[in-house]
Amino acid sequence: MKRKIETPTAPTVAQGHNYADEGVRATGEGVRATRDSFDSELAQHKVSGPVPYRFELERRDFFKLMGCGLVVGIAVRNGAAQESGRAGGQNRESMPEDIAPWIHIAETGEVTVYTGKVEVGQNQRTALTQQVAEELHVAPESISMLMGDTDLTPYDAGTFGSRTTPQMGTQLRKVSALARETLITLAAQRMNAGKSDKLTAENGVVRNPATGKKITYGELTHGQKLVKVASGDDDPPPLASPAEWRVAGKPMLKIDGRAFVTGEHEYTVDQSLPEMLVGKVLRPPAFRSTLTSLDDSEAKQIAGVTVVRDGNFVGVTAPDLPTAEKALKALKAEWKTEQQITESELFSYLKEHPEQGRSGGGEGGGGGGNAYTVGSIEKARADGAKTFESSYTIAYIQHAPLEPRAALAHWTDGKVQVWTGSQRPFAVKEELAQAFHIPQSSVRVVIPDTGSAYGGKHTGEAAIEAARLAKGADKPVKLIWTREEEFTWAYFRPAGVADVKSAVKSDGTITVWEFDNYNSGPAAIRTPYNIANQRIQFHPTEAPPLRQGSYRGLAATFNHFARESHMDEVARAIGMDPLQFRLKNLTDARLRAVFEAAAERFGWGKSQSTKERGFGIAGGYEKGGYMATCVEVALGGPEIQVRRVVVAWDCGPIVNPNGVRNQIMGAVVQGLGGALFETIHFDRGRVLNPHFEGYRMPRFSDTPEIEIVVLDRKEVPPFGAGETPIMGVAPAIANAVHAATGNRIRTMPMQKLV
Repeated sequence: MKRKIETPTAPTVAQGHNYADEGVRATGEGVRATRDSFDSELAQHKVSGPVPYRFELERRDFFKLMGCGLVVGIAVRNGAAQESGRAGGQNRESMPEDIAPWIHIAETGEVTVYTGKVEVGQNQRTALTQQVAEELHVAPESISMLMGDTDLTPYDAGTFGSRTTPQMGTQLRKVSALARETLITLAAQRMNAGKSDKLTAENGVVRNPATGKKITYGELTHGQKLVKVASGDDDPPPLASPAEWRVAGKPMLKIDGRAFVTGEHEYTVDQSLPEMLVGKVLRPPAFRSTLTSLDDSEAKQIAGVTVVRDGNFVGVTAPDLPTAEKALKALKAEWKTEQQITESELFSYLKEHPEQGRSGGGEGGGGGGNAYTVGSIEKARADGAKTFESSYTIAYIQHAPLEPRAALAHWTDGKVQVWTGSQRPFAVKEELAQAFHIPQSSVRVVIPDTGSAYGGKHTGEAAIEAARLAKGADKPVKLIWTREEEFTWAYFRPAGVADVKSAVKSDGTITVWEFDNYNSGPAAIRTPYNIANQRIQFHPTEAPPLRQGSYRGLAATFNHFARESHMDEVARAIGMDPLQFRLKNLTDARLRAVFEAAAERFGWGKSQSTKERGFGIAGGYEKGGYMATCVEVALGGPEIQVRRVVVAWDCGPIVNPNGVRNQIMGAVVQGLGGALFETIHFDRGRVLNPHFEGYRMPRFSDTPEIEIVVLDRKEVPPFGAGETPIMGVAPAIANAVHAATGNRIRTMPMQKLV
């Protein structure tokens, strides 16, 4: 079904082209050119020797599925499909060796785009559609996007790390440009164009300006089974520069936006199959527990109930949720639980239990090496500069997605298909294959649009649980975690400690910077300031007390909090304006620019802080994005009230201004939660506040006035906007509180510490 997109009339985009230089040849089946190729920024696809022509068109019967037309694919060999985070030597089957379809142009002129990226609320479907339309020279409303289906879409490592725009967007632009040039070449052959003719493509039509002849994309692909393959040897067709963008770079309303706001749109929890059962899982009383005995006799007597056990895993299936809940309560289980720490011991535990052999501070900031060092700390300290030392902490927090983990699983002839909410469909596919000892070819994972994730849905727990239950019951089973399960058994953003030491001359020059992060992580651990003598190190913790994993921005939020809080402490201690102190120690032109832009919009320095009102500033760089944040806080009541936030943002050329502004505003609101309220309370392996009732989230009344200044730099490559804007919120608030009260808060959350 094609989507109706509310968008301005598609502009006319023309591209001159000399068809004679193309190596495309006509055959009885259409056009096939396996050696024409381009470099992929996404995956660095390289193929040596003959292309491994295992397109799987026959296995998937792709043209039967999609109809005739032009398919543009990329030849991928084992190990070439890595986006990030995949070590060499892993399961070779997880590295596809085929020609994956990326774009299909139907004989109707409609375009289907295939991507392993998924939609988790960040609205990338719209931005990616704009980029395809830009290079393919078609109207956005002619494009549909199939996302996150491991049987149909190209391999992708996952939707994380703000990589969709710089990597997937660039990839799709290149594939679209290749498709456009292929169609122009076909049109030249169809029109018998001369070598001097310069054909153009605009709005899905190829024209010959010399003769006035024209032909649509649909007419070119009608009745044809055309395949164009890129293998990675040659340069791609030229891409439009951001300064020339006519579709990308313009505001565009969210695709399917009306369905989202009216409740018509379907998510993972809305999926269903005939004869589907409901599943529930028995949870232990605490983390690190082992099942020692189980009496399931009473549960088995309930009509329609199946009890499934696999080691420590115990679950039930039933025709409906009330029956499943009744059966779960009927299970009588005994558990053995390990001795674990209390919350009050957390920060000392993180520092006192290092993971051997993994501390580091290398180019990425840590892991697998020694500390990052430059200059001489000892010599610099001997120069007599004033020294400072502070310690900062951050609590465990929950991702708190609107949609908890959910999955629907169905087995057929030894193969399993799972619909689940995840950021990493191919990783979930691999997890399922390993859990059930079956080849990955027997697993299909489909990711419906997911009701938010924030880094919290990288793993496939619900998918595996639903598949276990479906296998045991021999029927489709849907499993939806409760909020309590989500708050207890999903992983958390890591807690951490950061110790910072510095030395500063009387003129404000920082001469020494020492930074140690314990457990939280190495993301953005390196300072952007010019400091001659540095030692920076990340120290992983052995067996952290709670399960931990990715969160929006990873540890960059905490590392910015510690660094930018300390910068503010030092500036005020030596009597310098915090903004001027930063600029004095900063030469990065783009970071300076966002600081100056935020300060100008905010009116930094025009008003002085009082006991009732404080102003703070913070900034930094991560994942290709530069941000600076200014805040105004009001004090005197029971809580800190954030009244105004100004964010200046630079991530290169902006693909969708609406999307970027929404991402930044969402990051600010989410950042308020981690800065002020959110914390997981626990005691000896038990979470004490596993519901929204006891877990404070930002409310409408907490939302401040938010102003966004976007620096649209068209001369540099684009980067993502999903993560970095969150990082300046907490330190700017802490700095504003200190400016008003003189009270320096060094822990997140900070609401009860004023």
